[in-house]
Amino acid sequence: MMGTTRRLAVYAYARPCDMRKSFDTLAALVTQGMGRDLLGGDVFLFVGRNRKRAKALFFDGTGLCLYAKRLEKGRFAAVWKRARREEPVALTLPELTLFFEGGEVLGRQTLSPVAAEAVPVFARARAAG
Repeated sequence: MMGTTRRLAVYAYARPCDMRKSFDTLAALVTQGMGRDLLGGDVFLFVGRNRKRAKALFFDGTGLCLYAKRLEKGRFAAVWKRARREEPVALTLPELTLFFEGGEVLGRQTLSPVAAEAVPVFARARAAG
């Protein structure tokens, strides 16, 4: 039996965050402030007010992981500017990668068509014959 794959979701906190916060206080922001399941495997992004520091919190199946980065030059994107009300900002994994490299997403455009359901070649041949 083939297992199902799950798309990784990334959510950014909709306000600047105190970067002194660690596992427990960031976890509380995820569950109470964002209304999300911390243990679901998603990545949660937090950015400091001066945008020099950012943290990503996620559960890897065995425990919480906290990735932190401080920029020596420049600033991280102000992801909260994309927020509607106080809801978390949804990002794609490539956007998260771009964010941690110090870039900013200026606009979103679908680059690929919607994925079609894969049908084995022999099933199509059987249906045609």
